[in-house]
Amino acid sequence: MAGPLTGIRVLEIPNIGPLQHAGMILSDLGAEVLRLDRKTHVDANTGLQGPYTARSILDRGRLSAGIDLKQPDAAGIVLALAEQADVMVEGFRPGVSERLGIGPDAALARNPRLVYGRMTGWGQEGPMAHEVGHDINYIALTGVLDMIGEAGGPPVPPLNLVGDFGGGSMLLVVGVLAALVERATSGLGQVVDAAMIDGATLLMAPFVAAATSGSWGPRGTNMLDGGAHFYGVYACSDGEYVSVAAIEPQFYAAFCERLGLDDVDGAQQYDRSQWAALKARVAKVFATRSRKEWIERFDGYEVCFAPVLTTSDALSHEHHAARHTFVTVDGVDQPGAAPRFSRTAAGVAHSAHRAGADTDEALASWGLTPDAIAAARANGVIA
Repeated sequence: MAGPLTGIRVLEIPNIGPLQHAGMILSDLGAEVLRLDRKTHVDANTGLQGPYTARSILDRGRLSAGIDLKQPDAAGIVLALAEQADVMVEGFRPGVSERLGIGPDAALARNPRLVYGRMTGWGQEGPMAHEVGHDINYIALTGVLDMIGEAGGPPVPPLNLVGDFGGGSMLLVVGVLAALVERATSGLGQVVDAAMIDGATLLMAPFVAAATSGSWGPRGTNMLDGGAHFYGVYACSDGEYVSVAAIEPQFYAAFCERLGLDDVDGAQQYDRSQWAALKARVAKVFATRSRKEWIERFDGYEVCFAPVLTTSDALSHEHHAARHTFVTVDGVDQPGAAPRFSRTAAGVAHSAHRAGADTDEALASWGLTPDAIAAARANGVIA
C-alpha cells in the first residue's frame, strides 16, 4: 500500500467507536496509526477482552500497544510517542486528557508540529460540555432526530450514523486533513475540536435553511422524508422493499409509465395536496408484484430505482462486486477503503490486531528504547 497519507504517523487513543472509525479511515488512507488500547482490555493469556476481537473492523490496519493511562508514568510514554507523531487523536470528555497529562498544551509543547484532534459529543465548552450522551442525544438536541420518521409517528433513530460517524468521525478526519494541509505552509500544528453536535448540524445545512424559511413541514410530509409519493420506500408482494426517487420530471414520467399510472398529470407532481392519495395508490401497485419482478420492470428505464437490500444481499450484488465496494480480509467481509485515488491507492493494510498484541514492537518502532519499555512494564504502565 502507498496511500495518500503514507509517511504520516497517527497516535490514536481509542475510547469510543467514532474515534476508532476515524483511526480506521486514516489507516486506510495510508497513515501509520498506532492504537494505544487500554491495558485493561489486554488479558494476560489471550490478549482478548472487552469489545476487542480479531474480527473487529473498526480496529483494522493498525498496530496496538496496551497502556494504562492512569499510571503516573503513562503520560511520559504518551508524550514521547507524540514527539514522533504528525497527528494525535482522542475522544475523552473535556478536561480528561489534561488531567491525564496528555492534553493538547502538553503534547504541542513537546511537538509544535502536532495536529491534535479531539472528538466529543457536546463540544469542549458550553453548559452541557461535561454531560454524558450518545448519538441519539446529540441529534435530538440539534433538530436532526425530529425530522426523521413517518407522518404522525415518533422520530426514528437513523442508527448512529448522523451523530457518531457522519458528525463525529468524518468531521474529525476532515479537520485533521485540513490542519495537515495548513501545517505545510505554517510549519505548526494545532488543535482540531470535532463536536458531534457541530458535525450533525453541518450535515443538516439545507434542512436548517428549509425549516427556518418556513418551507419544511411536519415530519414525514416533505419530499425527502417520505411525504412524497415519488420519493420513498414501498413493500412488494413478497414482503421485500424497493426505493424510488423520481424527483426530476423525466424520471417521474418514466416512474408513472412503469406503474401504469397513465391518468396522473405530471404537471401536478409537486402538488402536495395530491401526495397522500397518490402515495396510497402507488403502494397498492407495488404490492402487486415481487421485488424481483419490479427490478425487471424498471430495468433499462431511468427512474432512480433500487431494491432495498440486506447487508448480506449487498455483499454479493454485482455492482459492488465490480467496484470492490466490500472486501474480504482474513475471512471477514467488510467495507473497502474509500474514496478511490488514481495514483496513491487506499486500502486495508491488515485485519485488526488484538488489543496490546504489538506493544513492544510498536513502541520500539516509535522510538522507545528497550530499557524504557522494560521500565514501563515494570511500573505497570504497559501490558
